[in-house]
Amino acid sequence: MPRVRFIKENLEVEIEDGQTILAAAKKIHAPEGDRCGGVCACSTCHVYVIEGFAKTSEIEDEEFDILDKAFDVRSISRLGCQAKVHGDIAVEISDESFQAFLDEHPDDQVAALALRAK
Repeated sequence: MPRVRFIKENLEVEIEDGQTILAAAKKIHAPEGDRCGGVCACSTCHVYVIEGFAKTSEIEDEEFDILDKAFDVRSISRLGCQAKVHGDIAVEISDESFQAFLDEHPDDQVAALALRAK
């Protein structure tokens, strides 16, 4: 089973092959935003695949269109709701996504900020 490591939060989780980065984040309570509920309608789940980019699914046109609206897009950018994982990867949750998580989950702000402070 693939492992997803969230670098800044120092969290790691095993997931089923073909699950998304967002599913991995939810499974381990990593602070990744998902304002649209993971249906590729916003960019709040924007992450950077630091290691293992080739072990994610191909980027489709719809994801490219949404990434055009994201902040600080890089060649290793993915939407967590769209990137399916097919091997071990390491990701960094973008500042945009982290802030969206804080906005969406006010009761979890202290815990999320503590993860980033480590």
